[in-house]
Amino acid sequence: MTRHATDNAKALDAFLAAKFEVDAMLERLAALSADHFQTSPDEIHWGHVGTLNHYRAKLREITDSAFKEGEHGE
Repeated sequence: MTRHATDNAKALDAFLAAKFEVDAMLERLAALSADHFQTSPDEIHWGHVGTLNHYRAKLREITDSAFKEGEHGE
């Protein structure tokens, strides 16, 4: 096997490991969201809103980068 093929195999392994980790995080976030972020309507206060807005802002950074939107747009 050539050096390039070996390097590519290592890169592919690293890529797939990162992808599986991202997939697991997305599954956990989807489950948390389906559970309304472990809150009930009677418990919601402005702290919950702030926390959810923080999560949303971080996810917006990721989606803007991934889809070349917002500040990452062309």
